[in-house]
Amino acid sequence: PPGLLRTPRFDNIAITSVFGNPREFRTWCGAPANVASGLERLGVVVKELQPHLSKTAKIGIALRDMLAVRGRPVSSEQILRSPTMRRRLAMQVTEQAQRLGVSNVLHTGTLDLLPDGSRNIRHYLYCDHTWALARRHHIHARQYTERALGAFEEAERQSLDGVAHVFTFGAYVRDNLIAHYGLSPDRVTAVGSGMGAIQPWHDVKDFKQPRLLFVAKHLFQAKGGLLLVEAFKIAHRRRPDLVLTIVGDPRSRAFVPDIAGIEFRAHLPWDELQRLYRESTLLVQPMLTIAYETPPVMVATPRAILITSQNAARALLRWPQVAKWRDVAVFAAGPATAEAARASGFRHVETGAGGAAALAERVAAAVPAGEGTLLYQAVRDRTGD
Repeated sequence: PPGLLRTPRFDNIAITSVFGNPREFRTWCGAPANVASGLERLGVVVKELQPHLSKTAKIGIALRDMLAVRGRPVSSEQILRSPTMRRRLAMQVTEQAQRLGVSNVLHTGTLDLLPDGSRNIRHYLYCDHTWALARRHHIHARQYTERALGAFEEAERQSLDGVAHVFTFGAYVRDNLIAHYGLSPDRVTAVGSGMGAIQPWHDVKDFKQPRLLFVAKHLFQAKGGLLLVEAFKIAHRRRPDLVLTIVGDPRSRAFVPDIAGIEFRAHLPWDELQRLYRESTLLVQPMLTIAYETPPVMVATPRAILITSQNAARALLRWPQVAKWRDVAVFAAGPATAEAARASGFRHVETGAGGAAALAERVAAAVPAGEGTLLYQAVRDRTGD
């Protein structure tokens, strides 16, 4: 095929997932199924593995972890990250691969990856995060004991040490694998994720109907489902015609209140899910964390500071010179932004309204042209300039 520079390094491989059949598009948003199809187009024979432990076995592992002072489980993910759980799932992967006569295994995550040193099987990894990256913003990380956190980190390192090669969704994951876990750069490749089963829509979209769509097959809380529900309550009071459709695991139903405007759907056929994507006005993806870039070097103290959001006010604290700027005039768009600036320690804050354009006019009237540098703290992609 065009673009193929060399023949594949193997002619057969098994793909494994702890979240379902890797050949089904419902598993991990279809990523394993897409990889399988791509490999088959290259002539590679692909088989699927699906390690799984019973509920009774999981309870036993949870009890063992509690006795090891790793804390009481607060989620099913915590049990999956247990070294004992990972070891047993990894043994299943090895046994299933050997029965199928497969010598190459592609893991879609590290939760079933703890190589036993067997030379008969080569392990590869396809992942969208590392534990080190996930821990920074994990909703349950503060509830885990130090011993549990240490065990998760050690299990992650052991998993990564035994892989032949790692393929990541993004370059930032590759960078973390190299910088934090010490993998050699030639063992890690960023390849992206490809497209899922939902086809792109090229026709005219109707934005008249205020319909929102949130899709979370699993990890409803971690993906911001609770935050979205609370935000929708506020929005619905202002727009009673607003409708939010939530598509998720049946277990997520317990987190969704039975209130006007919210519809919960589970186990939808692909055609129905495709229809929801096309008919919804917006696809909602809650932003749970703010990524702040390292500020550039700035020698002179700014004549004035301009901010149009509360996050911009918080971002000012990342400047190493901020302690010297407490008496610099701050022009804020809106009372909430101004209050955030005051909370950040700035003493002279002027409050206004009207957005970025009105803010610029106020600053132009208050600060003579050529009188020092103006610092505009903003996001990379902004609506006002």
